[in-house]
Amino acid sequence: MTSKSMQNLTRGIFKENPVFVMMLGMCPTLGVTTSMANGIGMGLATMFVLALSNMAISLVKNVIPAMVRIPCYIVIIASFVTIINLLMEAYLPALHAQLGIYIPLIVVNCIILGRAEAFASKNNIWQSLLDGLGMGIGFTIALALLGGVREILGAGSILGWNFVGEDGYPILLFIMPPGAFLALAGLIMVFNKISGANK
Repeated sequence: MTSKSMQNLTRGIFKENPVFVMMLGMCPTLGVTTSMANGIGMGLATMFVLALSNMAISLVKNVIPAMVRIPCYIVIIASFVTIINLLMEAYLPALHAQLGIYIPLIVVNCIILGRAEAFASKNNIWQSLLDGLGMGIGFTIALALLGGVREILGAGSILGWNFVGEDGYPILLFIMPPGAFLALAGLIMVFNKISGANK
């Protein structure tokens, strides 16, 4: 893999992480991360759509008229969202029920439309796939971390494993909406500290 390809793959994980650096996709980030499992599920669904829509848009970018490119991108993205929505409903019904309306809302996630406009419409299929995978991995990591922190602090468990016991006192605030903001702020501080130290 060339250095350009590696850069396109890793950009979304560290340098341009959609959540911790670019502050994109805040609606699902704050809405579904009451547990690590929810965060991972939402992140992987978004990564699926990102990677495939980036490839499709890169493939047809030269035949889409400039005046209607955004509606065309949305139709392509919506097609892949429909596929992942139906697959999750069929094979992961419990997770599908937990994520609810946030799965169809992937269509209007600014990360996906932003990568389509900024990257996939200007690059080849391979580089667009790598960009989509990198951004998707970064988004998944961010949601999993946020969901994990909120689940540990708010429920005293992680991925269904309860480690607090009956006498434990979890901080219920963290599984409520205000807790999402507090946990996200803390993770952004840690991420900025670590990334700043590595520069």
